[in-house]
Amino acid sequence: MRESIISINNVTKRFGNLTAVDNICLNVFQGELFALLGPNGAGKSTTIKMLTTLLKPTSGTLLLAGHDVVKESHAARNSFGIVFQDTSLDEELTAYENMALHAALYSVPKDKAEGRIEQMLTLVELWDRRKSLVKTFSGGMKRRLEIARGLLHHPKILFLDEPTLGLDTQTRNMLWEYIITVNKNEGMTVFFTTHYLQEAESVAHRIAIVDHGKIVAMGDAAQLKEKTGTSSLEAAYLQLTGKQLRDETLDAAESSRERIRAFRRIRNQ
Repeated sequence: MRESIISINNVTKRFGNLTAVDNICLNVFQGELFALLGPNGAGKSTTIKMLTTLLKPTSGTLLLAGHDVVKESHAARNSFGIVFQDTSLDEELTAYENMALHAALYSVPKDKAEGRIEQMLTLVELWDRRKSLVKTFSGGMKRRLEIARGLLHHPKILFLDEPTLGLDTQTRNMLWEYIITVNKNEGMTVFFTTHYLQEAESVAHRIAIVDHGKIVAMGDAAQLKEKTGTSSLEAAYLQLTGKQLRDETLDAAESSRERIRAFRRIRNQ
């Protein structure tokens, strides 16, 4: 039997009268590349925020590498890295200083931190820019640096919330090459959301589609197409979630600034 490294058990999250996540159950296996897809406001970002201890569930339990994210939040945090939709880098520091700060916050031993920083910055092709201030970086360079930072402390799990949003095709492909390389070399589990369905189809081992806070289908791309009798993942997705436009009311529980402040706060706890 494959070992689950992420377990979501009957989890619900409400914001007043709004139910963002509605009694979902989900297991992700160690070493798996897992995609969570859904329309705006479906509950994707809320689910990631609960998994990464930024929000507490209204009910249910979430486990990361065997640690309850509410009762054992510190141990749970040490098991993952995260890349948000919006940058949480300190733009007044250099790329290397951002990495060194992260190493200190996650207690990476000094005798190992320097080599790991070089390894990760080399992986994302930023070693030559290690002394440059982050505020001089393009959007794609910042995203590459965030991925390097998220991988620095050898996390068992990497959470990616729309990691390629707004990036050009070449940069998106390059980012996924980095992530797949680390997944293969280190056996790291990757849990990601994306609106680029072709990314999910080409990268993910399994896909869960969520709508109105509920998981409406799960499986690999072929299984989802077979389930819906469609010939593409996009057609399967639209059949399962409908074609009407959605707003982002439920996923807007925190602004980008609040999300960054929350991330910095949990790092210092």
